[in-house]
Amino acid sequence: MWIDTHAHLDEQTFDVDRDDVLAKAREAGVERVLTIGITVATSRAAVALAEAYDDVFAVVGIQPNYVSQVQADDWETIEELARHPRVVGIGETGLDRYWDYAPIDLQQEFFDRHLELSRRVNKPFVVHCREAEADVVAQLRRAAAMGALHGVMHSFCGDVETAAACIAMGLHISFAGMLTYKRNVELRAVATTIPRDRLLIETDAPYLAPVPLRGKRNEPAHVVHTARCLAELLEISLDDLAQQTTDNARRLFSLP
Repeated sequence: MWIDTHAHLDEQTFDVDRDDVLAKAREAGVERVLTIGITVATSRAAVALAEAYDDVFAVVGIQPNYVSQVQADDWETIEELARHPRVVGIGETGLDRYWDYAPIDLQQEFFDRHLELSRRVNKPFVVHCREAEADVVAQLRRAAAMGALHGVMHSFCGDVETAAACIAMGLHISFAGMLTYKRNVELRAVATTIPRDRLLIETDAPYLAPVPLRGKRNEPAHVVHTARCLAELLEISLDDLAQQTTDNARRLFSLP
């Protein structure tokens, strides 16, 4: 059995067949899907989906590329949603220097807000990081000085030093479809260094479809392709990886 720890089931592309997408996921052995908010609207949608489907749980927050669009009451709404019983995490948050849609100081402010909220409601945080590894690690270290951290580096694509720094601070590392792409030799090498009790897998659906489905719409059932690649890298059976990553996800997100 698998847990897809990061998907965006509220995306419009799923409106026509969401029930079928989740049915296919169940048939593929995916027993839980975490659907992730990136704005107030999508966080509300994530909670609604978690209320509608027994095997879907929500993560709520404002992704760094959207923090410059925040309205007056938006953060208060995130704080309220964070206490919902179907919400199991805070985010996605973090820093993004690739798109540069929001000033980095504003991204850092909201990153801190999410980290503090995570600590306050005792739910792990989910980190988005794109071309900002050094900044993310520095900010996490400042937060770690105030207490233990519980979170995950989602869709990890950094180097071995970044991974090691995050693991040292107590974080998990999650791999998505990019792990399967032919050019990502270094990322596959990084994957072999991650302690097995810190490994997670995800789809980031509808994005980042793994090989052999690259270029198509991604969905939770496809997490098995990334898992197969990871199991081969670690030289363990697919069943063993399923057990390990499922146990890790259940423990981190307190999933039933």
